Amino acid sequence: MFEKLFSLEGKVCLVTGGSRGLGSFMAQAFLEAGAKRVYITARKAEACIKAAEELSQFGDCVAIPSDVASAEGIEHLVAELQKNEDSLDVLVNNAGTGWGAKFGEVGEKGWDKVMDINVKSPFFLMQALAPMLKKNATAQVNSVVINVGSVAGQVGRAYDNFSYASSKAAIHQLTRVMATELAEDHIRVNAIAPGRFYSKLTEFLSQDKEAFEEECKTIPLHRWGEPEDIAGVALMLASRAGGFITGQVIAVDGGTTLIN
Repeated sequence: MFEKLFSLEGKVCLVTGGSRGLGSFMAQAFLEAGAKRVYITARKAEACIKAAEELSQFGDCVAIPSDVASAEGIEHLVAELQKNEDSLDVLVNNAGTGWGAKFGEVGEKGWDKVMDINVKSPFFLMQALAPMLKKNATAQVNSVVINVGSVAGQVGRAYDNFSYASSKAAIHQLTRVMATELAEDHIRVNAIAPGRFYSKLTEFLSQDKEAFEEECKTIPLHRWGEPEDIAGVALMLASRAGGFITGQVIAVDGGTTLIN
């Protein structure tokens, strides 16, 4: 009865920011779960194509290099996807960025860049891809959107990343309102709020052994997240295992939000 609970057999998926880090981990999980095809997109074409080639050992992975921070980039991504597919089962809005500066030194350009990529782009991508997501969605077999937020959008300390923290709180709320908006179309919308994971954005800390060890002491599970930690939750939300979950923000943080 439950042998295919976490299966993505026959599903078409799209992961933005899929060339590295959390996006790559989720794309691999979908492929290993039997997805028919996983598309990844990223701004840097060479990195995107190389990542798709590496992920292809797990299944059919296709690169569509595109900058989803712009309307033109979103239009290009959707057009390229529609050349190959008439429907979409899973969309992961993972592409994101940060801009750190002390209070009093935050510039408008950096603030707008973060908001454009972390909040505006996911909304307009959901809007543009809604027809493809609706195509095969039924009450029993939903289509799925997974937005990647952050525990930074849930706690009250910005650590000099004011626009990032605000943008992640915004994507959490956008997740809730879009879950309500798209429920009648049998599209579930949830968010994952990761704590500390190894990525390009966290290299400054993971490469500082003393600071890294000190921070691990402050996390209840005393470690950072591993690929399996993000992949498992994404797979649950994308599959039948998460079929009665929508509008939720799930913290994957080793307990960080318990004490902050």
